[in-house]
Amino acid sequence: MNEQELLQNTDMQFLVETAKMAGDAIMEVYSRKDLFDRVDYKTDDSPLTLADQRSHEVIKKRLEEKYPRIPVISEEGKEIPYETRKEWMAFWCVDPLDGTKEFIKRNGEFTVNIALVYDQQPILGVIYIPEAGLFYYGSKKEGAFKKATDSEAEKIKVSGKKEDLTAVQSRSHTSEEEMDILRSFSIKQYVTTGSSIKFCLVADSTADLYYRHGPTMEWDTAAGQAILEAAGGKVLSGAQPLRYNKEVLRNESFICRGF
Repeated sequence: MNEQELLQNTDMQFLVETAKMAGDAIMEVYSRKDLFDRVDYKTDDSPLTLADQRSHEVIKKRLEEKYPRIPVISEEGKEIPYETRKEWMAFWCVDPLDGTKEFIKRNGEFTVNIALVYDQQPILGVIYIPEAGLFYYGSKKEGAFKKATDSEAEKIKVSGKKEDLTAVQSRSHTSEEEMDILRSFSIKQYVTTGSSIKFCLVADSTADLYYRHGPTMEWDTAAGQAILEAAGGKVLSGAQPLRYNKEVLRNESFICRGF
């Protein structure tokens, strides 16, 4: 199945519903103190909550039932040998709870990320912000959209501005190296947020630029890259778009541009 056929056979509404169901599972934990306090840590010392696990189970089950021939890489189920996955032309790249630190801080800036990757590039993405009840989604075929749970979808596109820019900074990961890069652009103001929301703000013209220095993982960026590119933007590491299904699933530094 080629890229065009893959997109034609992918049900965006199903993916939006899946993200919503995963978000509901997250919010059940978020709203209950007895569950919220159950926080463990992964081997790299990043927090793993019960919400991560419940969201992962929802997404994995639904994707495997609907698309049994397309494998899944998820942050909570990533231990698939490269010798197996290097043969994959298409796969789902999922972060069941992006922004776990923001979740633990209880600031609402966490998301569900679902992306479809083909030939090492994300071609479709869904991001859901559960506390805000807000979806961003897009594909190469249809463009990019923003939708609240109780309203119609609106098409979004990047600003195209090259001066007097608004730059997005990470809530938890801003570094001096990032500031050095951003100073080379004509920046008027900064906004700060967590998780993959940063991609969304560039995609809908709220911001124009986001630079990330240092490591992220493929599931942190795939959905955001798909949506931002569908909105007319770029996600570049050096002069090239980020690539996916690498032997090591870690990204280099990258920049998101709405121009």
